[in-house]
Amino acid sequence: MRRLGVMLTLLALLPGTPEPARAAGPSVQPAETQAAAQDPLGRGTPRGTVLGFMRAAQADDYARAAQYLDSKHSTARTQQLAQELKAILDRGLTVNLDLLSAKPEGDPSASPKPDRQLIGTVGMETENLDILLDRVERGKGMRIWLFSPETLRRVPEVYAEIGPPWIEFYLPRPLVETRLGSYPVWVVIATLLGIPMALLLARLFNRALIPALRPLVRYLAKEQDDRQLERIAGPIRLLTLVLALHWLVALFGLPLLVRQFWGRVALTLAVLGVTWLLSRVIDILAELTHRRLARLNRPDGTSTLGLLRRLGKVAVVVAGALVFLHAGGVNITAALAGLGVGGIAVALAAQKTLENLFGGITLTSDQPIRVGDFCKFGDQSGTVEDIGLRSTRIRTLDRTLVSVPNGYLSSISLENFGVRDKIWFHPTIQLRYETSADQLRFVLAEIRHLLYAHPKVESRSARIRFVKLGSYSLDLEISAYILATDYGVFLEIQEDLLLRIMDIVEQSGTGFALPSQTAYFAKGRGLDADKTRAAVARVRQWRAAQTVPFPNFPPERIAQIADTIEYPPPDSAVRGKA
Repeated sequence: MRRLGVMLTLLALLPGTPEPARAAGPSVQPAETQAAAQDPLGRGTPRGTVLGFMRAAQADDYARAAQYLDSKHSTARTQQLAQELKAILDRGLTVNLDLLSAKPEGDPSASPKPDRQLIGTVGMETENLDILLDRVERGKGMRIWLFSPETLRRVPEVYAEIGPPWIEFYLPRPLVETRLGSYPVWVVIATLLGIPMALLLARLFNRALIPALRPLVRYLAKEQDDRQLERIAGPIRLLTLVLALHWLVALFGLPLLVRQFWGRVALTLAVLGVTWLLSRVIDILAELTHRRLARLNRPDGTSTLGLLRRLGKVAVVVAGALVFLHAGGVNITAALAGLGVGGIAVALAAQKTLENLFGGITLTSDQPIRVGDFCKFGDQSGTVEDIGLRSTRIRTLDRTLVSVPNGYLSSISLENFGVRDKIWFHPTIQLRYETSADQLRFVLAEIRHLLYAHPKVESRSARIRFVKLGSYSLDLEISAYILATDYGVFLEIQEDLLLRIMDIVEQSGTGFALPSQTAYFAKGRGLDADKTRAAVARVRQWRAAQTVPFPNFPPERIAQIADTIEYPPPDSAVRGKA
């Protein structure tokens, strides 16, 4: 008795079983007209008429079911027609009841002529039967939908031809004639066993399908293991379960309302399965594309790939939701039109969110920064770790992780250090005012020689100029590009150049200026007389030979001395590693 009670409870959950709240007919949508709401049987819309008839007939209440027929026959004959029509709809009609029109005027696209609605067609060996509804006037100003006399005229002959479901010929009569609730016992058993049987069939189908897919997935993924196949195995199992459910429902020839229930279950699982599968496929394609970009040494596409991956998965989920709503009877056209109006309000309420979304699209399309780049934004700097839909995550020099809204990043100036092809070396040398002109010429010439000869300095753009008589110094400005992209390597080369420049200044006999005024109260050492005479003599030799390197070295001299300095120096600790 306990098992029978559980079966009756499960049976009560089936769609189509009359509920106390629905005894008077299907609920009426608020948007329907007053005439549709006035009919106690819910016949104001095509969907209400079909559902109301099926629920009444499923409950064996053929007196109420007869009221959905536009028949001139006697009461007994009309009830017999209702019983035969119910059997025809159960065994031969395939239609999604959720897609039937819930409007009092019906669906114009399914209207063969005014005030007529085509519900579906029952396929027969001779002539197919169109299930038609007519909109007729009953009472004062109330118009309702009834099954058309044109359909009812052919019901007896179609009923005689269509016969009972094939499975009833092979079942014991008690299973066919005994009823639990509104359904025969065999329908209840098939319903309760449907999911276990479908799971078993899906398992068997997967055992044959997965090995067949293995070579194809390995060929497309360019992998020898089954890692990618395991990622899509879950959604494939779910979709095979949907196919098994669909096959079982078609095999058993279940009543229309039961088929409607299993159709909803199968549709829900199908939408989830396809959405799940497409999401996994997007992940796999993104991973394979990322590997290909890495092989081609194109890290610039990583940010765009990540954003496209997220947008693709969002689009798949939205498309799945729209398909599910459409299959549930929701007017997608009206919903999208409503989104157009409501989108204005949403856009106003979510300005920052939309600003960040489009900012992310701008960052990935224009690519001012990419994942892995070191950049400066505002008064902060760091390495870009991820560019998302709403924000970009940047690892600062303090190793903290900063999430910066994309809208802000797309509107400010970004300094990207990661795309440098060389680094600018531009110190200013400040020499003491006691430096003579020839000493200054010596320093300029030797530093210029250094820049041209150093293998890590771009010689064609290197220059040093005497630019200013400062308030306490003679200013020499150096401008050169170091052939390095890594900042650590640049610091090593810069250190080497600065040490060599100090040696040159010392060789000239002068020194660096102090940023202050100096008062001498005792006789100091002063300038080195020997070195001063040597520097002056060197400049005189240049004059005598007419090779004074001002305003610049001649091109043939530059070519002669290019890359003649040893770098790193012979006594360097990193000698042989550069």
